[in-house]
Amino acid sequence: MRLCSIASGSSGNCIYAGSGHTHLLVDTGISKKKIEEGLKALDVKGGELSGILITHEHSDHIQGLGVFSRKYGIPVFATRGTIEGIRNYKSLGAMPDELLHEIKADQEFMLGDITVHPFATSHDAKEPCGYRMDCRGKSVAVATDLGTYDSYIIENLKGLDAVLLEANHDIHMLEVGPYPYPLKRRVMGDKGHLSNELSGRLLCDILHDNLKSVMLGHLSKENNYAELAYETVKLEITFGDNPYKGEDIPLKVARRDQISDIIMV
Repeated sequence: MRLCSIASGSSGNCIYAGSGHTHLLVDTGISKKKIEEGLKALDVKGGELSGILITHEHSDHIQGLGVFSRKYGIPVFATRGTIEGIRNYKSLGAMPDELLHEIKADQEFMLGDITVHPFATSHDAKEPCGYRMDCRGKSVAVATDLGTYDSYIIENLKGLDAVLLEANHDIHMLEVGPYPYPLKRRVMGDKGHLSNELSGRLLCDILHDNLKSVMLGHLSKENNYAELAYETVKLEITFGDNPYKGEDIPLKVARRDQISDIIMV
């Protein structure tokens, strides 16, 4: 399995996951041109994609979906609520019915040789989800836009070989930053985003000896920066209730405007 962030942040998200035979995208929240540039770096053509998995209908996750999926005729997989949100997002243009495929949380399906397991997430969208992808005994997952997490999320993220996990904001930066008070409350709420601290605590619950790579993603442009997210998560691991230290974990931060290193598992 390969996992790579083409773009990850509050301004646009697009993640690649694939095997030697199957190529998938999780979200298309950047322009068609940027998606194509990212795929080119991975030596993948748009027409070779087996599907696009959409987590939810917010613009930073779907703004490139219409143009890109129509050009290559790529099937789009999303929950009923998310599909409704996609249809109501007028700037995408008309989405052909034959491209939209309804899925349900906790009901696995196959795309090529990859088993896709959607799991429900807590976010202020119609029916959001994250995705776990398994192929030949290897597992990767994309878990962002989590206002909170519980034992259900932990179970869905156990036993992974690699994960892209949200570390959206630093709580202090958010509290003193420029956002209006209602937006601050939304971001910090149970249907908002994971802070750096909560991201680290969630990691403490899913760490195991065979977790080969952790990529922190969906960082806020205004309320976080890469070095702070990295150090905060490392500290949470070091001082958390687990046998690991922060430096034991292969930890990276996905950038909002450039492709990440390719994680191979």
